[in-house]
Amino acid sequence: MPLSSLQKYILLQGLASKKRAVSKAVLNQFYHRQARPPQPKDREGIITKSVERLINRGLVKILGFKTAEKWFIKEVILTSLGKKAARQLLGRQEKLPLKLKK
Repeated sequence: MPLSSLQKYILLQGLASKKRAVSKAVLNQFYHRQARPPQPKDREGIITKSVERLINRGLVKILGFKTAEKWFIKEVILTSLGKKAARQLLGRQEKLPLKLKK
């Protein structure tokens, strides 16, 4: 499943956060490192669409609400599948819970 650079950023920030949720202000920081970022009005739409696509894949869930026309996102929370995908992005190998017999 290919992910955009913004979606990868969202997953990695969710994995790195000490709280369980990542605020929308942290997601806006993605554009601070770009040479020509989009307009602030466009950023909101881009972030919302990326988060919606991650929700459809089952990688994140949100704290916020949805009207008939759009989502109002406050915070993003990774699901267990999202944590697994973020670890794969980092290149970590997961350890199995092996029990040694004595």
